[in-house]
Amino acid sequence: MDLIHSLESELVYIRTPFPMGKKGLTLKNGVTSPSGKDLQVLMNMYGPAVKPGEQARITALDIKSDRIHFEINGGPVKKPKWYQRIEVGTGAGTAPVAPSDPTANPRGSFVDLVFDHYVPELSLPELKQLLRPVFDFDARSALEAYLETVPPKAKEAIQNHQVLVGMNREMVIYSKGRPPKKIREKEGETDYEDWIYGDPPQDVDFVRLVGDEVVRVETMKVSGERIIRTAKEIDLAPKPSAAAAETASHNKPPTLRRPGEELPNESPTTVTNGPGVPPPPADPPPPSGQPPNFAEPFGQEHTLHNADLPL
Repeated sequence: MDLIHSLESELVYIRTPFPMGKKGLTLKNGVTSPSGKDLQVLMNMYGPAVKPGEQARITALDIKSDRIHFEINGGPVKKPKWYQRIEVGTGAGTAPVAPSDPTANPRGSFVDLVFDHYVPELSLPELKQLLRPVFDFDARSALEAYLETVPPKAKEAIQNHQVLVGMNREMVIYSKGRPPKKIREKEGETDYEDWIYGDPPQDVDFVRLVGDEVVRVETMKVSGERIIRTAKEIDLAPKPSAAAAETASHNKPPTLRRPGEELPNESPTTVTNGPGVPPPPADPPPPSGQPPNFAEPFGQEHTLHNADLPL
């Protein structure tokens, strides 16, 4: 009861993306799932409920046999408010006091804190520490919460208001703010955006993004110097997990060879009609005026050549 009273309706900062929909996150032994590419697929399919650095409210807390279920921002299922169940009327009929929209989409999500067999006795500080990979209870601002979720090199650049090639849109916004000017162009088959920061006579930065990644940073100095950076300075691509590597190893084509067995030496293959390859020598034709003899005894081996066939 103390945990429910302390955490329900609590405002927290988010440390990992939450997808909308009925498939939330699972947290066990400090590891969240889904993650990496699987999480990105859910984010692209259903959209984000909250992103790292954003603030959310814990709207429900349910303690089950082996897990604690936390819902944020109303959860994945739309629930009517208590006053939306009140109806007034006369004998002719009733009408709700506060009608609700049944087609409204839920905007929340959830996370399950899973234990091995049962939920142990936990104090509030211990529970907050277990929830640290997804919730930040101690941050004083969105920037402070977001900086704890990025690599050290990106964190230092954001604190210094710099942009590195390889950053994503969120990092650029936290570093430089929202761009006052945007230019959308197309180069060949590639669409890109140029975010422009600064006005002369100050330094002007042109940050080019393709998709969600910074691919080019150009700085025009007041002195007239022009600095262009295109080499990737930070890599945000998630490293393949052990499970992904194991799956890739199982996707190899089937073979009858034993583990460690090498391929046997194969005889060279002759291409008869390939370009630039001379044809094999033809067998000598049969004597003139004598047709080929096809009446071989049954069971006797006989080789039939193309030159033997009558035209």
